Amino acid sequence: MNLLHVVGFGLKVGHLLLMLCCWFLSLISLNWLSNGKIMTTKNSLLGDGGKIWMKLWDQLPGCGSKIHHQYSQYISLRRVRKNWWTKLLITWIVFGIITSLSVFWYMRSQAIEKRKETLASMCDERARMLQDQFNVSMNHIQAMSVIISIFHHDKNPSAIDQRTFARYTEKTSFERPLTSGVAYAVRVLDAEREQFEIQQGWTIKRMDKDEQTPVHEDEYDPEDLEPSPVQEEYAPVIFAQETVAHVISVDMLSGKEDRDNILRARESGKGVLTAPFRLLKTNRLGVILTFAVYRRDLPPNATPAERTQASAGYLGGIFDIESLVEKLLQQLASKQTILVNVFDTTDSSRPISMYGSNASSDGLLRVSALNFGDPFRKHEMHCRFKYKPPWPWVAITTSVFILIISLLAAEIFHATLNRIAKVEDDYHKMMGLKKRAEAADIAKSQFLATVSHEIRTPMNGVLGMLQMLMDTHLDETQQDYVRTARESGKALVSLINEVLDLAKIESGKLELEAVSFNLRAILDDVLSLFSGKSQDKKVELAVYVSSKIPAMLVGDPGRFRQIVTNLVGNSIKFTDKGHIFVTVHLVEEVAEMEVERDPTSSLSGLCVVDRRQSWADFKIFKETSTITSLADQVSIIVSVEDTGQGIPHEAQARVFNPFIQVGPSITRTHGGTGIGLSISKCLVHLMRGEIGLSSSPGIGSTFTFTAVFTNGCSDSNGEIALPADHPSNTISSEFQGMKALVVDPNPVRAKISRYHIERLGIHVEVVPRISLVSSSSTPVNMVFVEEDVWDNQLDALVALNELRKDYEVSPKTLLLSNSSSSNRAGASASGVPTPFVVMKPLRASMLAASLQRVMGVGNRGKHRNGELLHTLSLSSLLHGRKVLVVDDNLVNLRVAAGALKKYGADVVHVERGKDAISKLTPPHTFDACFMDIQMPEMDGFEATRRIRKIESAINNGLQSGELSMEDYCNVSNWHVPILAMTADVIQATNEKCLESDMDGYVSKPFEAEQLYWEISRFFQTATDEHP
Repeated sequence: MNLLHVVGFGLKVGHLLLMLCCWFLSLISLNWLSNGKIMTTKNSLLGDGGKIWMKLWDQLPGCGSKIHHQYSQYISLRRVRKNWWTKLLITWIVFGIITSLSVFWYMRSQAIEKRKETLASMCDERARMLQDQFNVSMNHIQAMSVIISIFHHDKNPSAIDQRTFARYTEKTSFERPLTSGVAYAVRVLDAEREQFEIQQGWTIKRMDKDEQTPVHEDEYDPEDLEPSPVQEEYAPVIFAQETVAHVISVDMLSGKEDRDNILRARESGKGVLTAPFRLLKTNRLGVILTFAVYRRDLPPNATPAERTQASAGYLGGIFDIESLVEKLLQQLASKQTILVNVFDTTDSSRPISMYGSNASSDGLLRVSALNFGDPFRKHEMHCRFKYKPPWPWVAITTSVFILIISLLAAEIFHATLNRIAKVEDDYHKMMGLKKRAEAADIAKSQFLATVSHEIRTPMNGVLGMLQMLMDTHLDETQQDYVRTARESGKALVSLINEVLDLAKIESGKLELEAVSFNLRAILDDVLSLFSGKSQDKKVELAVYVSSKIPAMLVGDPGRFRQIVTNLVGNSIKFTDKGHIFVTVHLVEEVAEMEVERDPTSSLSGLCVVDRRQSWADFKIFKETSTITSLADQVSIIVSVEDTGQGIPHEAQARVFNPFIQVGPSITRTHGGTGIGLSISKCLVHLMRGEIGLSSSPGIGSTFTFTAVFTNGCSDSNGEIALPADHPSNTISSEFQGMKALVVDPNPVRAKISRYHIERLGIHVEVVPRISLVSSSSTPVNMVFVEEDVWDNQLDALVALNELRKDYEVSPKTLLLSNSSSSNRAGASASGVPTPFVVMKPLRASMLAASLQRVMGVGNRGKHRNGELLHTLSLSSLLHGRKVLVVDDNLVNLRVAAGALKKYGADVVHVERGKDAISKLTPPHTFDACFMDIQMPEMDGFEATRRIRKIESAINNGLQSGELSMEDYCNVSNWHVPILAMTADVIQATNEKCLESDMDGYVSKPFEAEQLYWEISRFFQTATDEHP
């Protein structure tokens, strides 16, 4: 095979591998496209980082398909012959065999290495233990040599004799478990021999004629030994353990090996060992350890001559090496796993076996060095496994598995070739479907934007014209007709907003504002919105806000109002009796104070569900560390409790799904789209909160959600200090110092009444019954009586009449009622004047207006839901201002111009962006501009950008002196406020307006409150300008 064939073969192999990779990418793409709908929905909840990864993931299959397509076109030009595929298959199989054999060899070598490591560990452990136990006995023998030196040689007469030595060594034999006997030989010079023998009563004997130590023979008689011949010195044994008492009187220097051992011991001052020999009776191999005993203490650097001169005797201990090793192995559980041999290797050419045998069937050998304290003699421990190593089944099975996998891969390659063509066709079809889905998604967004603009634009005209019509002179019937038509239009706009909100949530374009707002004022507005329906149903509607909630918060008030409105609206829809109660607390408050309460202790006295179950699964309560908020963060928890129909348990899990109703019967009875709760859940998540419910059929429901805002109060305590422009703040001074009496036996209801009355600066006292009312030093200015108390305690009205007589100024009586058709006939019959009726639900502005009429203070029409306040404020802001309105729709142009003229503005209107540019080119006399975004020829964004460009050029010319200030009305910095005005609530976001250098955003149709907040940022009131 030449080089070209080799290169061609390599290209074929690479082509096969590339086709396999493309096949996997195709499968991933198919799975991705099949789940495209789900991924599109989830993508809306991902952050920017997640979207980037999603885009990269989308590009991977596309890149793989392009490479595969181009390479396939190149390869398809040449037909692959069958023999090439056969060669490729054979090569693959050979490669698999070689790989499997390599894996087998590698794993077997690893097993052998591991077996070697195990043998080394076990052998080293046994060697260390043998050495440690030998050292213990050696240390004890050395200690005995010190005792002999002290109590025998240093004392006269000696404190030790044979009997004492024998008893001591017998008693302490357990401390020397490895020794078979201990003996002491004294040093005797030739001149001292005669006197020594007379003193001892026996003659110094020599070793047997073969110069073998007596312990080598099993049987002998010491009396048969000959006297030791004359020599310079002798070492006769004078003390011996009973087990070796036969060595007494034997001269240890008469034997060559023992003589060398003794001489080395006294010259070195350390313990020395003999060569192995057979011990008496046991016939086991052993050694003798010898220590020299000195008459005096010697320095560590003493010379051999000094040590010889100072030596007094020699203490020897006999060690049974075989017994020592045997006991060691018995202590180890795995003693049968390996074979142990101990050798004396002082003469490396002729090692002496001290323990064990060489019988082993395993070729592995481990040698561990032994150190018994004698540097002259060397010992080693040899270890082998007792049995042959087992078959390497792991290596065998793994290599066989790899071979099988290789064969299966070859089969897969063959099958893959037949599947690639079909997969490619399916892939191209799915890519086409994906493009169509993406185009449909873009078309959906464009359609919603267009529909939003096209529907809201005429609705803006309808509502605007109806508002202008209401400002004309109409009779009561006409006013009712116009009001009904306007409310219907607002309902339609609200429905459109819900659908568009859902579309924005799905596309991930919904973002929250961060503005300062008054939470209590928003809840009052929600109560005002549903007050008529609650009164018609005679359902008590109330709200209570904890005093620990800051007066001003920073967040998105519109979305917060939307959540509360959805929840209260559902409660109004499904509640026919009882109450609807909205409570707001700090999360920290609920975590500390919430305890189990009586289910009948409620606002209306009816049973309610346990509201704690609605937040039982909230993470903020499970993670105690998150309950404590940051210094500037305010975590609130809002609960909406009702006594309505309740939700079946099987339907509670799906109430937050879009377009889901509890049941068909409810849908037909109450109507609705079923998207309010879904939108509320998404808004709550955007506010970094959670939402949950607790419901029981026939009892009612409680919806609870949390939200995180920023503290907007400048003061540290954050108590209820309303802003200067809030109605309650301007009227609270009128009631400061007054005292009110609330007669209500229901503690929950009394708490709510007290909360709203104290918001006006009035001191409140609560009593459960009229009969308990008594005169006090502080006069009571007003008495609030619940309607059911008034109707059921007519006999007690006399007590109220007596109370009125106790004060110089009779307190005003106010009746708190849920219905305008209250029966107050009993009051006149009892001599009590007919009370003034205050309609529920209680709100600060409504309660203030009622008290102003009753008490005769303040402006009675000043604070009707805040609408007149905004009207007067707008009039002061816009009076005399010259405003340019740009809109291509004549109806909307008339509506916008009429709304601004209503507040005293001088309005000039144009229909095109180009005309707006010419009008707003400096110098001009316009104070502001309201510009529509979607216009023909040039939209509002482009027109604003051009206006800002012209203003910037003129400002630069004025600052550099190129232009004259007199030519531009002596204005050094030209910047006219431009507010976007559009019905497109999807695309006209605040960010896009800021990108175009617009100053604000006003959605159609105009609302007085929204218009006021936008304009107040640029204009001052006439009072502020002319103090």
